[in-house]
Amino acid sequence: MRKFNLLFSLIALLCFCNNNSFSQVTTKPDPAIIYKTGNPADWPKEKDAVVAAPKNHKVLLENEKVRVLEVTVLPGETETVHSHRWASVLYIQTAGDFIDRDGEGKVIFDSRQLPTPLTFPMTMWKDPEAPHSIENLSKTITLRLIRVEMKK
Repeated sequence: MRKFNLLFSLIALLCFCNNNSFSQVTTKPDPAIIYKTGNPADWPKEKDAVVAAPKNHKVLLENEKVRVLEVTVLPGETETVHSHRWASVLYIQTAGDFIDRDGEGKVIFDSRQLPTPLTFPMTMWKDPEAPHSIENLSKTITLRLIRVEMKK
């Protein structure tokens, strides 16, 4: 029931995301974070998150409009390199320190470099993401999030 309520809340957020009341809880990535972009049609289909990193990406709902993923990265775990071809809303429930690397292994984000720690839960918007991989640096906290991908 709890997952249903969370899923319902996220779908409601998507339906009403143009409402200014959501601007307080929705954030965009810091412009200093350099995520590779490009044409998702050019990214290998085998790098799709569900195909390349199924241990970390569980499909909760999928239809012609959205794909809802439950994402988990255990303490000390590193995901397989994968991509996200659609823009997404992320509801990050828990996370400790983590590093995000591009498909070539270059660090594109290190949470330890932020001037102040992130506060969870948090909601954010992400454009399509080129191949990347998250490493959970925490020894005790599982990185958990719900990712709602908007299909075109």
